[in-house]
Amino acid sequence: MDNKPKAVLFMLISAIAFALMQTMVKLAGDIPTFEKVLFRNLVSLFVALSVIYRTKTPMFGKKENQKYLLGRSLLGLGGVVFYFYAINNLIMADAAMLNKLSPFFVTIFACIFLKEKLNKIQIPSLIIVFIGAMLIIKPEFSFEVLPAGAGLLSAVCAGAAYTLVRLLKNKENPSTIVFYFSFVSVIVMIPLTILHFQMPVGMQWLYLIGTGIFAAMGQYGLTFAYKYAPASEISIYNYLSIIFAAIMGFIVWGELPDWLSVLGSILIVSTAIVAFVYQNKHIEE
Repeated sequence: MDNKPKAVLFMLISAIAFALMQTMVKLAGDIPTFEKVLFRNLVSLFVALSVIYRTKTPMFGKKENQKYLLGRSLLGLGGVVFYFYAINNLIMADAAMLNKLSPFFVTIFACIFLKEKLNKIQIPSLIIVFIGAMLIIKPEFSFEVLPAGAGLLSAVCAGAAYTLVRLLKNKENPSTIVFYFSFVSVIVMIPLTILHFQMPVGMQWLYLIGTGIFAAMGQYGLTFAYKYAPASEISIYNYLSIIFAAIMGFIVWGELPDWLSVLGSILIVSTAIVAFVYQNKHIEE
């Protein structure tokens, strides 16, 4: 099999895995969000530790990069916490769509902090995406908007975290970055989980373990996908997880997004596709 089809296949596996992770989070029911996040990161920690051990990669990186590694870890953790809260309180498709706004926030943060220049399509893209997000969130002056706000904040935190990953890409080994994030996440989540601990019962154990397993599968699917093809060629396939999340939401809970959410999602995904095609065209030129 050529490298490009392999990459697309791994992106497909990753998208399905993340949709199943989202399903596990929701099926776990009334287990506190912090506890769900802890289980998700515990599994990732053991996987990352095994990779570190096999490859003999430094666990905690270089001294001069500690503030960036810690910042990436805390921002990434915040993104996961907000995302899991959104999953618990929104329909699957909306939570997934809001979380997938993170690439657009990477664009904003990279422009502000890394001094990367915006091309002529990125500014109108950001405006259209903002409109699409508002159609999904449907802002109102009540606490009912909090879950959608959490979904948006998950994308903001993830975008900031990925911006720091971009900053660290030539400074630290990817395995070090993944381990550092998993380690910090577990250390922060343990006391928060103890404060609000609720003993899982029956199938909740399976769902919590499944959350970590599918999250790890999703991450490694992405890792192998980007190994076989450049991100510029395959990143758009990451949006498949929204479709799979919507399918799972309909099958398990009978969820259907309202027409405003559908319209907002179409705007966001269409904008992502146009930006993807435009950037690939200019790379080829």
